[in-house]
Amino acid sequence: MKITRLYTGQDGESHFEDFEIPLIDQGDIGQLSTLQPTTGIIFRETTDCYDYQWHNAPQRQYVIMLSGEVEIEVGDGTRRRFGLGDVLLAEDTTGRGHYSRTVNRQPRRTIFVTLE
Repeated sequence: MKITRLYTGQDGESHFEDFEIPLIDQGDIGQLSTLQPTTGIIFRETTDCYDYQWHNAPQRQYVIMLSGEVEIEVGDGTRRRFGLGDVLLAEDTTGRGHYSRTVNRQPRRTIFVTLE
């Protein structure tokens, strides 16, 4: 399963990295990853004008997109859009952080799964 990682590099800037979480065939129930320890879950809804300038992730967390879209900009100016079904691993808890903004003036619903 493809995941995008948002992390702080040696330069103190946030960067994107794509990686795969390996899935293991479990027969009739499908393919599963290994269990990952978590500390909590947060549900969030943002307005249609969400525009959050440079900030860090408050902790390591998966961000799972349920509806709407967000555009995230990292330190080198690269921008990516994330929408329905996308999963982001936010780990840029230090450095300058990232910039998040709503796309198409639509509210957005997300789930945050906080990690140890």
